[in-house]
Amino acid sequence: MIQKRSGPLVGIRILDLSTMIAAPYGATLLSDFGAEVIKVEMPLKGDSLRSMGPFKDGEPLRWPGLARNKKSLTLDLHHEEGQEILKQLVKESDLIIENFRPGTLEKWNLSYEELKQYNEKIIMIRVTGYGQTGPYSPKAGFGTPATAFSGYTYLQGYSDRPPISPSFSLLDYITGVYVAFAASTALYHRDAQDGEGQIVDIGLYESMFRMMEFLVADYDQNGVVKERSPGLSGHSSPAGTFQTKDGHWLVLVTSSDSTFTRLAKAMNRDDMLNDDRYYTNSVRLERFEETNGIVADWVKLWNRQELLAHLDEHGVPISAINSIEDIFSDPHYKARENIIEMSHPRLGNVKMPGVIPKFSETPGKVTNVGPDLGEHNEEILTDMIGLNEDKINSLKQQGII
Repeated sequence: MIQKRSGPLVGIRILDLSTMIAAPYGATLLSDFGAEVIKVEMPLKGDSLRSMGPFKDGEPLRWPGLARNKKSLTLDLHHEEGQEILKQLVKESDLIIENFRPGTLEKWNLSYEELKQYNEKIIMIRVTGYGQTGPYSPKAGFGTPATAFSGYTYLQGYSDRPPISPSFSLLDYITGVYVAFAASTALYHRDAQDGEGQIVDIGLYESMFRMMEFLVADYDQNGVVKERSPGLSGHSSPAGTFQTKDGHWLVLVTSSDSTFTRLAKAMNRDDMLNDDRYYTNSVRLERFEETNGIVADWVKLWNRQELLAHLDEHGVPISAINSIEDIFSDPHYKARENIIEMSHPRLGNVKMPGVIPKFSETPGKVTNVGPDLGEHNEEILTDMIGLNEDKINSLKQQGII
């Protein structure tokens, strides 16, 4: 049962035609803050994410959290009648999110120009691997290849080993944040500035490449091709991953000379502050391995909890490298409500990430877990476009919904 919506986006209706992670995640972020999101899925099959692991007793465990707050409508857009139903839904909606390969919606007579005839203010966000234009636009677009294309994978790992791809769909989730940002921006332009509807074009790789200004600047001005290296080598020193006496791993960085000063005092190594080998970040970078080695030897003298308390007291940026087991028991995660619990019709109570960011006056909310396939067919088709029970049953029999 969907609870009453609340949040700053109440009154916004989104047709989520997308599948898998990137674009749907963006729609979910918007739904967390009150937008009504209607997830349009293929009859019988549904979103491919429904068949992606991990599973428990046949239930996809990602689905409840990634598709939360949404309604599910099954609709086969290959059929003309399915296309006409979507056009009627567009009349009553604000935003469309899709991630088909370029040209697919056009092939189905659902181009932006076509849909705009039904709602001139409609906004369409299009997510593909490489964007709607350019020589690579027709390529199949998935997160891991797009991550490699962005330049990110080239940097990850050790110089004497193969590059390492992220161990989860990092780029997809980053792109989802851009989807939500784009939607909010386009809605503001349309509604607060009396603007028009428009198309927003996002290539997966662009979401990561936008974060690479350091790469662009260094290559443009210095001709430097940054090679892969672990941690933050090349940016600040000391910085990296260090192991404590009791075998735990931590990350420590000194991204400024002031933080190195605090670390040196915590290590009782004030002498390094006046030593021309270590006294600034630029000279420490020239001795990165040596400086990191000094810190590594010192860290090995401490147990994890003692070291964390000591360096926190001195204001040194440090964190334990948390496993999910660590996170579940961490008091800060609990205090920030970063993990919430929702009721699921078959799994019982399920945990999922909480809503962020935290608004003081119009906080977001999770009203329901990811819906069952077609769970809201009758509600949507009746309330939004006035279909009667006989018509809905006919659509079911034809396999259109």
